[in-house]
Amino acid sequence: MITIQETEIKERGLLGVNRARELGRPILMSVVHKMDTTNPLSFFNAGKDRYCGERFFWKDPTNDMVLVGLGISKQIQSDQAADRFFHVEKEWKSFLKDGFIFNQYKVDGVGPLMFGGFSFDPFKEKTELWSKFAASLFHIPKFLLSIVRGETFLTTNIIFTPNDDLSLYSKSLEERNQLLDSLRTRISTKSPSLMRKNEIFPERWKQTVDGVVKELTNGPLKKVVLARELRLEFSSVVEAETVLESLYKQQPASYIFAFASNGDCFIGASPERLIKKQGDEVYSTCLAGSISRGITEEEDQILGQTLLADQKNLIEHGYVVEMIKEALEQSCKEVILPDKPQLMKMRDIQHLYTPVIGKCGPNTSLLLLVEKLHPTPALGGLPKTLAVEKIREVEELDRGLFGGPLGWVDYQQNGEFAVAIRSGLIQEQEVSLFAGCGVVSDSKSEDEYLETALKFRPMLRALGGK
Repeated sequence: MITIQETEIKERGLLGVNRARELGRPILMSVVHKMDTTNPLSFFNAGKDRYCGERFFWKDPTNDMVLVGLGISKQIQSDQAADRFFHVEKEWKSFLKDGFIFNQYKVDGVGPLMFGGFSFDPFKEKTELWSKFAASLFHIPKFLLSIVRGETFLTTNIIFTPNDDLSLYSKSLEERNQLLDSLRTRISTKSPSLMRKNEIFPERWKQTVDGVVKELTNGPLKKVVLARELRLEFSSVVEAETVLESLYKQQPASYIFAFASNGDCFIGASPERLIKKQGDEVYSTCLAGSISRGITEEEDQILGQTLLADQKNLIEHGYVVEMIKEALEQSCKEVILPDKPQLMKMRDIQHLYTPVIGKCGPNTSLLLLVEKLHPTPALGGLPKTLAVEKIREVEELDRGLFGGPLGWVDYQQNGEFAVAIRSGLIQEQEVSLFAGCGVVSDSKSEDEYLETALKFRPMLRALGGK
């Protein structure tokens, strides 16, 4: 339990009430407290019924940062395609303006932050599949649990409107204490049985790959990433918390995320960082080119060395490195990266991987960097604009948030975004899984089909399938 003095309740309540009335608009008050170690999955579970499932979860690959948000104190959303990164940042800064932030801890990811993401392509016609998610959608939670390098913080976000009175502050603290009390209750969940797998038009997808390969042979396009969908049906409702628990155990070296909106939940374990900003440094990851893991250590090493020597994959990886380097050079005074890729080994798959560090000014916009980097050639293709136009034209799938930037920005404008791959969309008893692969001039549709099947595997296993 976090204890609050009566005088503090009165003073802060009056601050919020008076500022909202004076300015005639809603005002944020954000209060941070340090607290005892808390299981983040239990905290996520506590939001299931209490906040109509409106919640999010984020864990980085190093376990240095876990964020869990419950409820919505404000939502930033838009379906407009033009300047969407700029508009989200503008609304976020406007929301923070004139607010009160009581935070004595100088730690990234603590205090008010927004979590969410951008759809892969806002110009693609939207389908029923992604109807619960806007093309740009961010939540500022009512309650945020931040576990940063082993220390645990709780941020309470309160919105004062001109019509509120002093009691709002004490009511919010009461709600917070009830939430913390509820963490003692263990919620038991069980995994439903997988009843049916439905591959969405696999033969048509292969034909699309063949058609794009022909275009790549003669035209200006060098690479196009094509994605497909696997639809799963279960015996009962799939619980996001059960899937998260499985991902935690099975994919510890990934970004593990869940983002719930209006009853649907986008969930996954991505190996790929898009961009991280800490003060005047930014970090990105070039991840392209993949091969399966071996059954024995010797086979695994042979496969890894095969990948490191494979020209098709090295060329594909080089495209990503060049594009990310050029994008960061526009905003950074220095970009540091190694000469050749190394291997990133996940449970089912190994990738060619090149880390990138950029030195930038403290006022560099994280969302502007996201805009410049999305989509990387690993998710879109090259040249970027032509590739995305080709995907829009030939791909039957509505990608929604799949392949888009998903992550968080705090009130100090630091934050991190992953590329939302190895993911699925939970819709009660059904789940759609998504996977893509890079098509180049010598691609063979059957090989690409098998590669996407390999990429379905992490989510399929987390859902209890094979």
